[in-house]
Amino acid sequence: QVHLVESGGGLVQPGGSLRLSCAASGFTFSHSAISWHRQAPGKERELVAAISTFHTSQIYVDSLKGRFTISRDNDKNTVYLQMNSLKPEDTAVYYCSTVRDGSVRYWGQGTQVTVSS
Repeated sequence: QVHLVESGGGLVQPGGSLRLSCAASGFTFSHSAISWHRQAPGKERELVAAISTFHTSQIYVDSLKGRFTISRDNDKNTVYLQMNSLKPEDTAVYYCSTVRDGSVRYWGQGTQVTVSS
């Protein structure tokens, strides 16, 4: 059974940093690409970053390039999203996700990130 658990969210001041973690179980983690998404209030969920099985990573939102980094530790079955220089517009629920069985997308429960002074 695929299980994704996000952690590391919280309240941070503008300019601060957070590292989100996505702990995975129930599938062969090292063979799976993992992505981070976020959903701000009143907005659609958007793809933030993804990392392949070969550790190739990509940030998909231009405003996040240079501030966010995605990485993975296959020994710990965990993917990280390092978020630096956070801005109020980064406030959202952050989800990790993976696709299995060709087309079935699985989601974690999400972790709230609030950037506010």
